[in-house]
Amino acid sequence: MVTGGAGFIGANFIRYVLTKTDFTGRIINFDKLTYAGNPENLADIADQYPARYVLEQGDICDPKRVADVLQKYQVDAVAHFAAESHVDRSILGPGEFVRTNIEGTFTLLEAVRDLWKDRKDVLFHHVSTDEVYGSLGQEGYFTETTPYDPRSPYSASKAASDHLVSAYFHTYGLAVTKSNCSNNYGPYHFPEKLIPLMILKLQKGETLPVYGDGKNIRDWLYVEDHAEAIWTVMTKGVLGETYNVGGENEWENLKLVQVLCEKTAVALGRPAQEFLSLIRFVPDRPGHDRRYAIDCSKIKKELGWKPRTEFSQGLEKTVAWYLANPEWVQNVVSGAYKTWLERNYSAR
Repeated sequence: MVTGGAGFIGANFIRYVLTKTDFTGRIINFDKLTYAGNPENLADIADQYPARYVLEQGDICDPKRVADVLQKYQVDAVAHFAAESHVDRSILGPGEFVRTNIEGTFTLLEAVRDLWKDRKDVLFHHVSTDEVYGSLGQEGYFTETTPYDPRSPYSASKAASDHLVSAYFHTYGLAVTKSNCSNNYGPYHFPEKLIPLMILKLQKGETLPVYGDGKNIRDWLYVEDHAEAIWTVMTKGVLGETYNVGGENEWENLKLVQVLCEKTAVALGRPAQEFLSLIRFVPDRPGHDRRYAIDCSKIKKELGWKPRTEFSQGLEKTVAWYLANPEWVQNVVSGAYKTWLERNYSAR
């Protein structure tokens, strides 16, 4: 069962497992289908694998619904992606992050503990973020032993869920693995996040809001590389262990936006300077971490995974995908999300 499988990373993970691995079983996509959960992300997969892909709508905070689905399909592995994940949203409304990310993870853990009893031929894999570690200076990297120091309601809620998963391993012997990843990018990314937001604003000729001085640094990871890493951990990882997954690819936000301007200009046959002039600096986000960077030597050395996609190539593929899928974009930016986007970004 994949929780949050209709979201960005979850959908790419399901697509990867069914099309690029030797997995022969069935995947149950358990998703609440909130604004960020889009069944269209896997419409072709549903058609191609009707007997091996099932979508079950449900809330991970609903104990009965979770237990019913686990029991119905006799699930023996869970890949837990479902989470509220947008930092800006967590600042405006932290309650939903506490509910989904903490209470939802607890509900899942209790449900699988009840179903699996003392079985060891099972696995609960928890997908988390590098943001739980806080903020780095100009040097150094996050490792699996870096002390937690979350700075936003989002990262605090993910830190709490990480600790719950670890506690269920140590207290109850539940078969778990965890991964903490850097920023993902690629197809099907909901357009509130930096890269798709900028691509779509460039397409419309709108201003490009950049927080603060634009020198905040993030480590970027192509989403399919992340999917491969998670599958590697689930099939080769040591129970109870955490694996950091990074792109080894640090970029200042401003420089990233400038590169996006150039690549989108090429794709649209427009002058790059026309797009570069759209950049506007806006007041910084509260608690905005200065730098994230992951040391992923553990997963590389112990499990043989490494990022495959070169950043320039990955960005070009991402820009091309958004420009080629206007109907998908229109569908996901309609309704409640469109109202939120206009309220929070359009005036900048």
